[in-house]
Amino acid sequence: MNIRKHAAIAALSVAAAAGSATAEEPTELGIGLILATGPEAAWDATLLRDLEGVVESAPHGLDISYKNINGKWGQDAGDAMELLAKSGRYQIIWAHSSYSDQVKALQEKYPEILFVLVGAGNEGLGGNAYWVYKRAHEPSYLLGVLAGRLTENNVVGVVGQFPSEDVNDQINSFFAGARSVNPEVQRKVAFIESWYDPAKAEQFTNAQIAAGADLTFQMVESFETCEKSSIMCFGNYVDHGETSPDSVVASALISWTEDINWVIGEWYNYAANGTPYDGNTSEKWVPMADGGSALSSFHAYEDKLSAELKEEIATLSAQIASGELAIPVDLSLPASD
Repeated sequence: MNIRKHAAIAALSVAAAAGSATAEEPTELGIGLILATGPEAAWDATLLRDLEGVVESAPHGLDISYKNINGKWGQDAGDAMELLAKSGRYQIIWAHSSYSDQVKALQEKYPEILFVLVGAGNEGLGGNAYWVYKRAHEPSYLLGVLAGRLTENNVVGVVGQFPSEDVNDQINSFFAGARSVNPEVQRKVAFIESWYDPAKAEQFTNAQIAAGADLTFQMVESFETCEKSSIMCFGNYVDHGETSPDSVVASALISWTEDINWVIGEWYNYAANGTPYDGNTSEKWVPMADGGSALSSFHAYEDKLSAELKEEIATLSAQIASGELAIPVDLSLPASD
Protein backbone atom coordinates (compact mmCIF):
# COMPACT_ATOMS: atom_id res chain seq x y z
CA MET A 1 0.00 0.00 0.00
CA ASN A 2 2.80 2.40 0.93
CA ILE A 3 4.54 1.67 -2.35
CA ARG A 4 1.38 2.50 -4.29
CA LYS A 5 0.90 5.66 -2.22
CA HIS A 6 4.43 6.84 -2.83
CA ALA A 7 4.09 6.04 -6.54
CA ALA A 8 0.87 8.05 -6.72
CA ILE A 9 2.48 11.01 -4.99
CA ALA A 10 5.48 10.79 -7.31
CA ALA A 11 3.20 10.68 -10.36
CA LEU A 12 1.33 13.74 -9.15
CA SER A 13 4.62 15.55 -8.61
CA VAL A 14 5.79 14.72 -12.12
CA ALA A 15 2.48 15.88 -13.56
CA ALA A 16 2.67 19.11 -11.60
CA ALA A 17 6.22 19.69 -12.79
CA ALA A 18 5.18 19.01 -16.36
CA GLY A 19 2.30 21.46 -16.03
CA SER A 20 4.65 24.12 -14.67
CA ALA A 21 7.06 23.57 -17.55
CA THR A 22 4.27 23.90 -20.08
CA ALA A 23 3.09 27.12 -18.47
CA GLU A 24 6.57 28.62 -18.29
CA GLU A 25 6.57 31.90 -20.17
CA PRO A 26 9.26 32.40 -22.82
CA THR A 27 11.61 35.31 -22.30
CA GLU A 28 13.43 35.42 -25.66
CA LEU A 29 12.36 35.46 -29.29
CA GLY A 30 14.42 35.29 -32.46
CA ILE A 31 12.99 36.50 -35.77
CA GLY A 32 14.59 35.65 -39.11
CA LEU A 33 13.72 37.94 -42.04
CA ILE A 34 13.90 37.11 -45.74
CA LEU A 35 13.84 40.38 -47.69
CA ALA A 36 13.31 40.54 -51.44
CA THR A 37 15.63 43.53 -51.80
CA GLY A 38 16.97 45.06 -48.59
CA PRO A 39 16.95 48.29 -46.58
CA GLU A 40 17.37 50.43 -49.72
CA ALA A 41 13.80 49.57 -50.81
CA ALA A 42 10.97 51.28 -48.91
CA TRP A 43 8.91 48.06 -48.60
CA ASP A 44 11.74 46.41 -46.68
CA ALA A 45 12.98 49.53 -44.92
CA THR A 46 9.59 50.18 -43.32
CA LEU A 47 9.48 46.65 -41.89
CA LEU A 48 12.95 47.04 -40.36
CA ARG A 49 11.99 50.44 -38.95
CA ASP A 50 8.81 49.15 -37.31
CA LEU A 51 10.44 45.96 -36.07
CA GLU A 52 13.02 48.09 -34.27
CA GLY A 53 10.16 49.90 -32.54
CA VAL A 54 8.54 46.64 -31.49
CA VAL A 55 11.87 45.32 -30.20
CA GLU A 56 12.19 48.41 -28.03
CA SER A 57 8.64 48.05 -26.69
CA ALA A 58 9.37 44.42 -25.67
CA PRO A 59 5.86 42.91 -25.99
CA HIS A 60 5.17 40.21 -23.35
CA GLY A 61 8.48 41.23 -21.77
CA LEU A 62 10.37 39.45 -24.55
CA ASP A 63 14.02 40.03 -25.37
CA ILE A 64 13.72 40.07 -29.18
CA SER A 65 16.58 39.74 -31.64
CA TYR A 66 16.43 39.46 -35.41
CA LYS A 67 18.51 38.81 -38.49
CA ASN A 68 17.68 39.85 -42.05
CA ILE A 69 18.85 38.07 -45.21
CA ASN A 70 18.52 40.27 -48.30
CA GLY A 71 17.87 39.75 -51.99
CA LYS A 72 16.84 36.09 -51.99
CA TRP A 73 14.33 34.48 -54.37
CA GLY A 74 13.32 30.98 -55.45
CA GLN A 75 15.40 28.11 -54.15
CA ASP A 76 17.94 30.53 -52.67
CA ALA A 77 15.19 31.96 -50.48
CA GLY A 78 14.03 28.48 -49.47
CA ASP A 79 17.59 27.48 -48.56
CA ALA A 80 17.99 30.65 -46.48
CA MET A 81 14.77 29.92 -44.60
CA GLU A 82 15.88 26.38 -43.83
CA LEU A 83 19.22 27.60 -42.52
CA LEU A 84 17.36 29.93 -40.18
CA ALA A 85 15.05 27.12 -39.10
CA LYS A 86 17.88 24.63 -38.51
CA SER A 87 19.87 27.09 -36.40
CA GLY A 88 17.36 26.86 -33.57
CA ARG A 89 17.75 30.58 -32.89
CA TYR A 90 14.68 31.81 -34.78
CA GLN A 91 11.14 30.97 -33.72
CA ILE A 92 9.52 33.23 -36.33
CA ILE A 93 10.61 33.32 -39.97
CA TRP A 94 9.18 36.37 -41.70
CA ALA A 95 9.26 35.99 -45.50
CA HIS A 96 8.61 39.54 -46.65
CA SER A 97 7.22 38.98 -50.15
CA SER A 98 5.78 36.23 -52.40
CA TYR A 99 7.39 33.17 -50.81
CA SER A 100 4.49 30.78 -50.25
CA ASP A 101 6.09 28.02 -52.37
CA GLN A 102 9.18 28.07 -50.19
CA VAL A 103 7.21 28.18 -46.94
CA LYS A 104 4.91 25.38 -48.10
CA ALA A 105 7.94 23.13 -48.52
CA LEU A 106 9.12 23.82 -44.96
CA GLN A 107 6.14 24.38 -42.68
CA GLU A 108 5.43 20.70 -41.90
CA LYS A 109 9.12 19.96 -41.48
CA TYR A 110 9.38 22.70 -38.84
CA PRO A 111 5.95 22.72 -37.14
CA GLU A 112 7.17 24.66 -34.10
CA ILE A 113 8.22 27.65 -36.20
CA LEU A 114 5.74 30.38 -37.13
CA PHE A 115 6.19 31.38 -40.77
CA VAL A 116 4.93 34.69 -42.16
CA LEU A 117 4.02 35.41 -45.78
CA VAL A 118 3.58 38.99 -46.92
CA GLY A 119 1.55 40.61 -49.67
CA ALA A 120 0.18 39.57 -53.05
CA GLY A 121 1.23 36.52 -55.03
CA ASN A 122 0.98 34.18 -52.05
CA GLU A 123 -1.20 31.20 -51.25
CA GLY A 124 -2.88 31.14 -47.85
CA LEU A 125 -1.41 28.03 -46.22
CA GLY A 126 -2.87 28.10 -42.70
CA GLY A 127 -1.45 26.11 -39.80
CA ASN A 128 1.88 27.60 -38.77
CA ALA A 129 1.93 29.96 -41.79
CA TYR A 130 0.37 33.40 -41.32
CA TRP A 131 -0.43 35.78 -44.16
CA VAL A 132 0.11 39.51 -43.64
CA TYR A 133 -1.21 41.94 -46.24
CA LYS A 134 -0.51 45.63 -46.64
CA ARG A 135 -2.95 47.96 -48.35
CA ALA A 136 -2.21 51.66 -48.81
CA HIS A 137 -5.12 52.41 -51.15
CA GLU A 138 -6.78 54.79 -48.68
CA PRO A 139 -3.95 57.36 -48.40
CA SER A 140 -3.29 56.82 -52.12
CA TYR A 141 -6.82 58.06 -52.78
CA LEU A 142 -5.97 61.25 -50.87
CA LEU A 143 -2.81 61.69 -52.94
CA GLY A 144 -5.01 61.40 -56.01
CA VAL A 145 -7.27 64.18 -54.77
CA LEU A 146 -4.19 66.36 -54.37
CA ALA A 147 -3.05 65.46 -57.89
CA GLY A 148 -6.47 66.21 -59.37
CA ARG A 149 -6.46 69.64 -57.76
CA LEU A 150 -2.82 70.51 -58.51
CA THR A 151 -2.35 69.33 -62.11
CA GLU A 152 -2.19 72.15 -64.63
CA ASN A 153 -2.59 70.14 -67.84
CA ASN A 154 -4.70 67.22 -66.51
CA VAL A 155 -2.03 64.61 -67.34
CA VAL A 156 -1.01 62.60 -64.27
CA GLY A 157 1.41 59.67 -64.15
CA VAL A 158 2.16 56.67 -61.95
CA VAL A 159 5.31 54.56 -62.13
CA GLY A 160 4.85 51.27 -60.28
CA GLN A 161 6.91 48.16 -59.60
CA PHE A 162 4.93 45.13 -60.83
CA PRO A 163 1.24 44.93 -61.76
CA SER A 164 0.44 42.99 -58.58
CA GLU A 165 -2.69 43.26 -56.47
CA ASP A 166 -1.13 45.37 -53.71
CA VAL A 167 0.28 47.77 -56.31
CA ASN A 168 -2.79 47.88 -58.54
CA ASP A 169 -5.07 48.80 -55.64
CA GLN A 170 -2.98 51.90 -54.86
CA ILE A 171 -2.82 53.04 -58.49
CA ASN A 172 -6.55 52.60 -59.03
CA SER A 173 -7.36 54.44 -55.81
CA PHE A 174 -4.97 57.24 -56.73
CA PHE A 175 -6.74 57.85 -60.04
CA ALA A 176 -10.17 57.44 -58.42
CA GLY A 177 -9.23 60.24 -56.04
CA ALA A 178 -7.91 62.41 -58.86
CA ARG A 179 -11.03 61.98 -60.97
CA SER A 180 -13.35 62.51 -58.02
CA VAL A 181 -12.33 66.18 -58.11
CA ASN A 182 -11.18 66.47 -61.72
CA PRO A 183 -12.92 64.18 -64.25
CA GLU A 184 -10.61 65.48 -67.02
CA VAL A 185 -7.52 63.77 -65.58
CA GLN A 186 -5.72 61.54 -68.08
CA ARG A 187 -3.79 58.54 -66.76
CA LYS A 188 -0.23 57.56 -67.61
CA VAL A 189 0.68 54.18 -66.09
CA ALA A 190 3.97 52.28 -66.34
CA PHE A 191 5.58 49.34 -64.50
CA ILE A 192 9.34 48.83 -64.27
CA GLU A 193 8.90 45.05 -63.65
CA SER A 194 11.22 45.16 -60.64
CA TRP A 195 10.83 45.81 -56.94
CA TYR A 196 13.86 48.10 -57.01
CA ASP A 197 15.68 49.41 -60.07
CA PRO A 198 16.65 53.11 -59.95
CA ALA A 199 17.80 53.20 -63.59
CA LYS A 200 14.50 51.84 -64.90
CA ALA A 201 12.58 54.08 -62.53
CA GLU A 202 14.30 57.14 -63.98
CA GLN A 203 13.77 55.96 -67.54
CA PHE A 204 10.04 55.33 -67.13
CA THR A 205 9.49 58.55 -65.19
CA ASN A 206 11.20 60.56 -67.93
CA ALA A 207 9.00 58.86 -70.50
CA GLN A 208 5.88 59.94 -68.62
CA ILE A 209 7.12 63.49 -68.31
CA ALA A 210 7.86 63.52 -72.04
CA ALA A 211 4.27 62.35 -72.60
CA GLY A 212 2.97 65.38 -70.71
CA ALA A 213 2.62 64.28 -67.09
CA ASP A 214 3.10 67.24 -64.78
CA LEU A 215 2.62 65.15 -61.61
CA THR A 216 3.71 61.58 -60.87
CA PHE A 217 2.98 59.09 -58.11
CA GLN A 218 6.44 57.67 -57.48
CA MET A 219 6.00 54.10 -56.26
CA VAL A 220 9.59 53.49 -57.46
CA GLU A 221 11.27 56.39 -55.63
CA SER A 222 12.69 58.33 -58.59
CA PHE A 223 12.38 61.73 -56.94
CA GLU A 224 15.52 63.28 -58.39
CA THR A 225 13.96 62.80 -61.82
CA CYS A 226 10.99 64.89 -60.71
CA GLU A 227 13.29 67.56 -59.33
CA LYS A 228 15.32 67.76 -62.54
CA SER A 229 12.13 68.35 -64.51
CA SER A 230 10.69 70.73 -61.88
CA ILE A 231 7.49 68.74 -61.43
CA MET A 232 5.72 67.73 -58.24
CA CYS A 233 5.41 64.09 -57.23
CA PHE A 234 4.06 61.86 -54.47
CA GLY A 235 5.89 59.29 -52.37
CA ASN A 236 5.02 55.77 -51.29
CA TYR A 237 5.48 53.75 -48.06
CA VAL A 238 8.09 56.15 -46.59
CA ASP A 239 7.73 59.86 -45.85
CA HIS A 240 9.83 61.00 -48.81
CA GLY A 241 8.98 64.65 -48.19
CA GLU A 242 11.63 64.58 -45.47
CA THR A 243 14.42 63.71 -47.92
CA SER A 244 13.07 65.17 -51.19
CA PRO A 245 11.28 68.34 -50.05
CA ASP A 246 11.57 70.13 -53.41
CA SER A 247 9.44 67.62 -55.28
CA VAL A 248 7.37 65.51 -52.86
CA VAL A 249 4.04 67.05 -51.89
CA ALA A 250 3.01 64.15 -49.64
CA SER A 251 3.42 60.38 -49.28
CA ALA A 252 1.18 57.37 -48.64
CA LEU A 253 2.69 55.76 -45.54
CA ILE A 254 2.50 52.21 -44.23
CA SER A 255 3.08 50.75 -40.78
CA TRP A 256 3.84 47.14 -39.87
CA THR A 257 3.59 47.61 -36.11
CA GLU A 258 0.12 46.11 -35.68
CA ASP A 259 1.03 43.19 -37.95
CA ILE A 260 4.26 42.42 -36.10
CA ASN A 261 2.55 42.54 -32.71
CA TRP A 262 -0.23 40.25 -33.99
CA VAL A 263 2.28 37.67 -35.22
CA ILE A 264 4.32 37.82 -32.00
CA GLY A 265 1.12 37.39 -30.00
CA GLU A 266 0.22 34.27 -31.99
CA TRP A 267 3.68 32.81 -31.40
CA TYR A 268 3.59 33.71 -27.70
CA ASN A 269 0.24 31.96 -27.19
CA TYR A 270 1.72 28.86 -28.82
CA ALA A 271 4.97 28.97 -26.82
CA ALA A 272 3.54 29.96 -23.43
CA ASN A 273 0.11 28.34 -23.46
CA GLY A 274 0.35 25.57 -26.03
CA THR A 275 -2.32 27.22 -28.19
CA PRO A 276 -2.14 25.59 -31.64
CA TYR A 277 -1.12 27.76 -34.56
CA ASP A 278 -4.11 28.81 -36.66
CA GLY A 279 -2.73 30.76 -39.59
CA ASN A 280 -5.13 32.68 -41.81
CA THR A 281 -5.78 31.45 -45.34
CA SER A 282 -7.15 34.75 -46.65
CA GLU A 283 -5.50 38.14 -46.62
CA LYS A 284 -5.46 40.13 -43.38
CA TRP A 285 -4.72 43.83 -43.52
CA VAL A 286 -4.94 46.77 -41.14
CA PRO A 287 -6.97 49.74 -42.45
CA MET A 288 -5.98 53.37 -42.25
CA ALA A 289 -8.38 53.90 -39.33
CA ASP A 290 -6.42 51.37 -37.26
CA GLY A 291 -2.94 52.61 -38.15
CA GLY A 292 -2.08 50.32 -41.05
CA SER A 293 -1.53 53.27 -43.37
CA ALA A 294 -1.56 57.06 -43.21
CA LEU A 295 -1.03 60.25 -45.17
CA SER A 296 2.16 62.14 -44.40
CA SER A 297 2.37 65.82 -43.61
CA PHE A 298 3.09 68.28 -46.42
CA HIS A 299 6.52 69.39 -45.20
CA ALA A 300 7.88 72.05 -47.61
CA TYR A 301 4.49 72.26 -49.33
CA GLU A 302 2.63 73.15 -46.14
CA ASP A 303 2.73 76.85 -47.06
CA LYS A 304 2.40 76.27 -50.80
CA LEU A 305 -0.96 74.51 -50.73
CA SER A 306 -4.13 76.53 -50.34
CA ALA A 307 -5.98 76.46 -47.03
CA GLU A 308 -9.04 75.17 -48.90
CA LEU A 309 -7.17 72.18 -50.33
CA LYS A 310 -5.61 71.27 -47.00
CA GLU A 311 -9.02 71.48 -45.36
CA GLU A 312 -10.50 69.25 -48.06
CA ILE A 313 -7.81 66.61 -47.47
CA ALA A 314 -8.28 66.82 -43.69
CA THR A 315 -12.04 66.35 -44.08
CA LEU A 316 -11.64 63.35 -46.37
CA SER A 317 -9.07 61.81 -44.02
CA ALA A 318 -11.49 62.13 -41.11
CA GLN A 319 -14.29 60.59 -43.18
CA ILE A 320 -12.09 57.59 -44.06
CA ALA A 321 -11.09 57.17 -40.42
CA SER A 322 -14.73 57.25 -39.27
CA GLY A 323 -15.95 54.90 -41.98
CA GLU A 324 -18.15 57.56 -43.55
CA LEU A 325 -16.04 57.40 -46.72
CA ALA A 326 -15.17 53.87 -47.84
CA ILE A 327 -12.47 53.56 -50.49
CA PRO A 328 -13.10 50.35 -52.46
CA VAL A 329 -10.27 47.94 -53.17
CA ASP A 330 -9.93 47.83 -56.97
CA LEU A 331 -7.50 45.12 -58.08
CA SER A 332 -8.03 45.53 -61.83
CA LEU A 333 -5.01 46.11 -64.04
CA PRO A 334 -4.53 49.89 -64.37
CA ALA A 335 -3.68 51.23 -67.81
CA SER A 336 -2.93 54.52 -69.52
CA ASP A 337 -5.74 56.40 -71.26
